[in-house]
Amino acid sequence: MSLPSPHENVTSPEGQPKLARNLSNRHLQLIAIGGAIGTGLFMGSGKTISLAGPSILLVYAIIGFALFFVMRALGELLLSNLNYRSFADFAGDLLGPWATFFTGWTYWLCWIVTGIADVVAVAGYIAFWAPDVEPWIPGLGLIVVLLVLNLPTVRNFGEIEFWFALIKIVAIGALVVVGVYMLVTAFKSPSGNVASIANLWQHGGFFPNGVMGFVAGFQIAVFAFVGIELVGTAAAETKDPEKNLPKAINSIPIRIILFYVGALFVIITVTPWDQIDADKSPFVAMFALAGLGIAAHVVNAVVLTSATSSANSGIYSTSRMIFGLASNGDAPKALGKLNRRKVPVNALVFSCIFLLAGVVLLYADSIMGAFTLVTTISSVLFIFVWSIILASYIVYRRKRPELHEASNYKMPGGIPAAIIVFAFFAFILWALTQEEDTARALMVTPVWFALLGVVYYFVRRRNQRLRAELVTASE
Repeated sequence: MSLPSPHENVTSPEGQPKLARNLSNRHLQLIAIGGAIGTGLFMGSGKTISLAGPSILLVYAIIGFALFFVMRALGELLLSNLNYRSFADFAGDLLGPWATFFTGWTYWLCWIVTGIADVVAVAGYIAFWAPDVEPWIPGLGLIVVLLVLNLPTVRNFGEIEFWFALIKIVAIGALVVVGVYMLVTAFKSPSGNVASIANLWQHGGFFPNGVMGFVAGFQIAVFAFVGIELVGTAAAETKDPEKNLPKAINSIPIRIILFYVGALFVIITVTPWDQIDADKSPFVAMFALAGLGIAAHVVNAVVLTSATSSANSGIYSTSRMIFGLASNGDAPKALGKLNRRKVPVNALVFSCIFLLAGVVLLYADSIMGAFTLVTTISSVLFIFVWSIILASYIVYRRKRPELHEASNYKMPGGIPAAIIVFAFFAFILWALTQEEDTARALMVTPVWFALLGVVYYFVRRRNQRLRAELVTASE
């Protein structure tokens, strides 16, 4: 596939509608932050703490460090040719047409599964206030809200995510400030817990559950980072991507230190890790255990907003990815249509329909059991997408060394760094096999790739036939 100059704007095949670059720098920056602070941090961190204890701080730092290299590879590739609408485009260009199909549809499923996890999480947060409400009511309500939020222009999406992300930033910032105050004043909760840094080692040590407990912490923690690549999907609708995309990516390490390591540090030091409920959000529980009941309600509202924000980002991503697939002939043509506001409304409705599975899942297991199942599946699928980004980077370095040399935004570490991150992903997959619940979910994911392989075989044959007919007609 031949692509135009790296410095041209986003284009589509002749006669195809195209997305508008209506996202500003502040939108992209906050979308990047919102993508990095998801439901996995607020909802899943309780379970990761119960598995790894205080060593969970190291778990989040290691995962964030590895994914920073994935994001730098993503940034260099997207900026090497501004006609790439997303990583599915450069994957197809560098690895072959199969990569566009597999990456695009897998990323779509990534966010559908993540959206289902958010539906489950929202039901759990609502239960904090109204335990007797049927869980399908908030679940279905979330899906309707997502559809309404995404129907207007992409700028509207950017504005909503800007404020959603800002709420999360303020909340976590407040949590860190309050936690530090509790530490300095040796705050004692009604239950008798004293806030102290010594809580990091006085309850069984920094690795209280041993090496395997530390390994188990990676299972759910990976899900907290899904969405970190969201800026790669938004790049096609961002003004001045050569300036704004590097800004968003370069701020990732600071976000991880503050929003992940910093927030969990104060939670574990204020409340001993072995007294944190694995089935509840520790962000809510920290204030409740400290006797600040009203603050717990405020934090519950914040994490509810976070889940809505995550699902909103997911629906945005899936609709754009499906739009791109339809434009390439890898999805039904009707899903590639834009309305007069340049929104792929058919793709949007298509994705929302699949979120209804989350409502059904609420009755299949406990809230945390359902959350663990879908987050593990989502994590494996995201690891596939992140691996495709790295594989594309390695091939890009081999096929287009001149573009790499001309790049003003090179990935640090180059190919050796990419190989090390591949090894880390292999470790994560092995870690997922060590617990029964995550191993069960891991065994389900090969079915998806087998199904994609069958569908791709027929799609490829159809596209080959259509191309042959066009050639015959032109002659």
